Amino acid sequence: MKTLRISHILVMLHCALSLPLVVSFDKVTIPPELKSVVVRITVNATACSVTCGLGFKLEEMCEITPSGERRNCTLERSECLTNWICGLLHFTVPAGKPLELSCLDSDASSPGSRGYGWTWSFAHGLVTTNDVLFKPFKNAEPVVRFSATREADAGTYRCDVRKLKTLKVVKRIYFGVRVVQNKLVDLDFEKSLTWEQKLAAIKEEGKGGNSTSEEMREEQSFWQAELLYKCLIVAGIGVIVALSVKMALYVLKIFKRRAAQQ
Repeated sequence: MKTLRISHILVMLHCALSLPLVVSFDKVTIPPELKSVVVRITVNATACSVTCGLGFKLEEMCEITPSGERRNCTLERSECLTNWICGLLHFTVPAGKPLELSCLDSDASSPGSRGYGWTWSFAHGLVTTNDVLFKPFKNAEPVVRFSATREADAGTYRCDVRKLKTLKVVKRIYFGVRVVQNKLVDLDFEKSLTWEQKLAAIKEEGKGGNSTSEEMREEQSFWQAELLYKCLIVAGIGVIVALSVKMALYVLKIFKRRAAQQ
């Protein structure tokens, strides 16, 4: 019996929703006091200052009259949040060098004194974004500083920025840190490049000034002269070896003749 009642109600609801919706605004009257109302709305806005985390944007606020006229427009700064996950940043640091990991942006008005807080976590020895592997890391500042990094400092540091009122996370960023020994790895990439690679890199970056081109030509001439010098040395050694072998064979031939005559 209960099932039949429910089915009857569903049929009536379906019929009601199937009826065409006809709304007539002919009899709608706007009160006279609303015809003179002036509203203040956002008419234009810039993009968010950051692609992730809490940022700021400029909004143009104007009063709109019933005739559509804009007046008393001002620029106001407001907070914006596009994406709260900022991904993973990689750092490879030689042992003993200083390192600084900042949870905040370079903007002086970043959240820090207006109801925002931060917490740090650390995954020792791993470069990962798996939140299960992180443990709390005691640091009361929005920046983690190392005066001299050690191998024990390697791992991933995670920073969460939260609203203190709601504890909602508005930014999460990971810092993957690798610490290497100076004796094992030379991180000076430009030092290891040949002059052809340096010249190609300068042309791609658009830095090919006159002074730079002259320096590259001088370096090219230097390496060509050094290569020629090495080739001459190798050729000279080859000639000396050939003459020595020829002299040894000649002396050996003379000894054989004398032995045959005796």
